[in-house]
Amino acid sequence: MNERSRKLLGEFVGSAGLAAAVIGSGIMAATLSPSDVGLQLLQNSYATALALAVLIAVLGPVSGAHFNPAVSLAERVLDPGARPMRETGLYIAVQIAGCSAGAILANLMFDLAPVALSTTDRADAARLLAEVIATAGLVGVIFMLVRAGRTALVAPAVGAYIGAAYYFTSSTSFANPAITVGRMLSDTFAGIAPGSVLPFVAAQLLGAALGVVAVRLLAPASALPTSGKVTQGT
Repeated sequence: MNERSRKLLGEFVGSAGLAAAVIGSGIMAATLSPSDVGLQLLQNSYATALALAVLIAVLGPVSGAHFNPAVSLAERVLDPGARPMRETGLYIAVQIAGCSAGAILANLMFDLAPVALSTTDRADAARLLAEVIATAGLVGVIFMLVRAGRTALVAPAVGAYIGAAYYFTSSTSFANPAITVGRMLSDTFAGIAPGSVLPFVAAQLLGAALGVVAVRLLAPASALPTSGKVTQGT
């Protein structure tokens, strides 16, 4: 297997693992705590944050561990030399495919239909604003650390940020177009209705753009201590 194929496989596996963790822990939480939504969210966020940090740490050396089209696009703007444009496009394709596969896997693990479109509408103004903020923050966390030469901190920092953002955003911080598509395929605790997907993705892309602007202002390329490719996740 050549290097590009390994990178794409790493992005697919990581994206699938992330979706399986998000959706599977949501299903388990709803099963264990059927009458306590707050406890369900705690269980879901805890499992997601830990799984995300592990996936980034394990697959970062393989693919950079983006698992997120918003991050791949932000990398393209902030560090155009990191990878060819064609590879960025392939990353986005396998991230979406991986998150979709992970959603199906989560459904099957809990003896549900492989695909069941979610009926949970989420696209109100408050939650769309929350997605802008969540994604901007995620991009900022990743690239501020990368530009500071502190890539070893990206895995725990991203896990911690997403775990916290479950609570300080009204959307519970999807912050990822690929996982948004994947969560559409499961009519469970973590699902999102198809009609909410495009508004969420638009908000996430806007947030990524704002995050890029913030990184450029706070950590201009001329101030980089080292150069390197992005290693991140969600």
